[in-house]
Amino acid sequence: MAKFIQAFENKMDVNRDLLLLLLIGGLYSLGIFLSNTFVNIYLWRQSGDYITIAVYNIGINLFQALTFILAGRLAKKVDRIIVLRLGVIFLSVFFLSVLIIGEKASYFNFLLGCLLGIGYGFYWLAFNVLTFEITEPDTRDFFNGFLGVLQSLGGMIGPLFAGLIIAKLDGNVGYTTIFTISFILFIFAVISSFFLKRRSAKGDFYFRRILYERKNNKNWSRILYAHFFQGIREGVFVFVISIWVFIVTKSEFALGTFNLVLSGLSAVLYFIVTKYIKPSRRKKAILIGALLLYISIFIILFNVNYLLLILYAIVIGIAYPIINVPYVSLTYDVIGKAWKAGELRIEYIVVRELFLNVGRIVSVLIFLLCVSLFDAEKIIPILLVVFGAGHLIIYLYVRNISMGSSSRKEILMKEQLTDEKDR
Repeated sequence: MAKFIQAFENKMDVNRDLLLLLLIGGLYSLGIFLSNTFVNIYLWRQSGDYITIAVYNIGINLFQALTFILAGRLAKKVDRIIVLRLGVIFLSVFFLSVLIIGEKASYFNFLLGCLLGIGYGFYWLAFNVLTFEITEPDTRDFFNGFLGVLQSLGGMIGPLFAGLIIAKLDGNVGYTTIFTISFILFIFAVISSFFLKRRSAKGDFYFRRILYERKNNKNWSRILYAHFFQGIREGVFVFVISIWVFIVTKSEFALGTFNLVLSGLSAVLYFIVTKYIKPSRRKKAILIGALLLYISIFIILFNVNYLLLILYAIVIGIAYPIINVPYVSLTYDVIGKAWKAGELRIEYIVVRELFLNVGRIVSVLIFLLCVSLFDAEKIIPILLVVFGAGHLIIYLYVRNISMGSSSRKEILMKEQLTDEKDR
């Protein structure tokens, strides 16, 4: 932390927009980590069935994918700041809706999921584009490093603090409190966005052209299908593991502790992995991380208790950084060397997100079908074994990617911190 503060003091040329974007990113991270994991538990408390939670998550993934396409088009036609603001506004509306609906939230699960998905789509498209545009080569390390610290703090403190509040306050008072805090944080993020300098947009949106580019570019095709299978794993694991933790412990505080272990360990490992995994070791690292991630499933498959769940959190907290650091770097190397990457970077981001979210939707739809036809307690472990192989399939695609000589990255984005979507 001291190094980042010193870097801040030394960089007198750090512009106001960069600092404002950091502030917005920090407010977003804290707001999401504080509440989002517990929305699934809030709905579970009201409904007590997996179908309600699955439908909520389908709403998130479906509308996140659709909104990414719309947000990409808007980012080429209107001010990028407006797109960012739309994202934060929809996230604010989501938490406000949860507060207003209250104990009937499970009846509006799909609507709530749609609101959250729209917020995610607008926010992340705009934030990623603005990160590229606002930062310069000499400020990107500072920006990404400091944002990583903010995300780490949010990932460690948010769930634990929320779990403590919910555990201490009776009834739904605790949930109302943390949702209110998240709503206020997003309102502050909206206000902060008005101080960002307006950034005019230009150019046409060539979504279909980049979608079909996979027929011309084998590396692009492979990385897209890898993201589809990444989504296959994430779709179900995002909510099943959190629910299992709650079912075993009957405690939101225990769930907060689980997330503290997961996020804290991942944050440390990301710094270590970033330093030691070189480009020549990327594919081997992805394989090792994928194997660890798949093996971790069997820790909780046959006997679930809190100690085993914490052990599971430790293993995946180690595995995800080993996978994600080289995987994200490889993804943007592929994009950086693709056709008209600099001019069409927004389209490449949108298409990648489309494949990722389609994978998540397919995963949750299969889950819904299976729990409707079979006993949930018997079929879910089988589904975890099947869907859990998603990252192993990722390796089968990326191992054949050939980059040739090293390329200048056209897009620099950090997807480091393990959050509610990674279980």
